[in-house]
Amino acid sequence: MQYRVQGIVIRSMDYGEGNKIITLFSRELGKVAVIVRGAKKVKSRYASVAQLFTCGDYLFFKSGQLGTLNHAEIVESHHIIRGDLHKAAYASYMAELTDRVLGDQEANAFLFEQLKAALTALDEDKDMHIVTFIYEMKIWMQAGYQPELDACVSCSRDQADMYFSALVGGLLCENCRPRDPQAVPLAPGTLKLLRILAKMDIRRLGQIDVKPATKESLKQLIRSYYDTHIGVQLKSRHFLEQMEKYGV
Repeated sequence: MQYRVQGIVIRSMDYGEGNKIITLFSRELGKVAVIVRGAKKVKSRYASVAQLFTCGDYLFFKSGQLGTLNHAEIVESHHIIRGDLHKAAYASYMAELTDRVLGDQEANAFLFEQLKAALTALDEDKDMHIVTFIYEMKIWMQAGYQPELDACVSCSRDQADMYFSALVGGLLCENCRPRDPQAVPLAPGTLKLLRILAKMDIRRLGQIDVKPATKESLKQLIRSYYDTHIGVQLKSRHFLEQMEKYGV
C-alpha cells in the first residue's frame, strides 16, 4: 500500500552499501521505518531527505514492517541545527526520546506539531533548554506520565510552600512531605514557571529569559522524574551530560 505523510526524521542508520533506513515521526501514521535506496551516494537526490531532523513530505510503499521511499520533498531542512553542536545535541535528545517512548504507528498529530515547532524554535535561537523542557512535558503527557503540578498529590491542597517528589509523581505540601523525605523544595517562581511550561504550546513560545539557576533546578527535577518513572537509557542524554560535565 502506498502512503503519503509529512514526517520528521528522528533516526537514520546505514543499510547495506548505499542505503539508509530512516524512522519518520509523521502526523498521519506516527512512527514508521522507511528504506531510502541510494541515500549514501554522493549524488543521490534523496541524501538530504534522509538526514536527521529533516521535515518533509514523504511518499512510500509499505507492505510489511518496512516501507520503501518513492519520492520526498523537503519542508524544513533544519541544517542550522545540524551545524551547531549544542542545538544538534538537544534536537537529538528530543528525537531519541520520541523514538524510545512512543510505540510504532501511534498517530499523534499534536505531538508531531510540538516536535516540529521545537525544531523550528532551535533554528530561531530560542532557549534550547526551555524548548526541551516543554517538549519533555508534552511527550510525558501524551504517554501518560504527566506529573501532578496543580496541587499536592496526597491531599489535593495547593499551598505557598510546595515540594517536588519524583517518587510520588508530583507536588507535596508541607504536611504531606513525610511521604518522601527526598522531595525538593520549590521556590514560588520555579513552581510558577514549571506550571507554565507544562501548559505551554511550543508553537506559541516567544523569546524567554530564565535565570541559569532556575534552569538548572528544572533540569534536575525533570531528569529525576524521568529516571524514576520512565528510566529508558538514552545515548543522547548521556552525551548532553558529558557536554555539561566538561563545559563544552
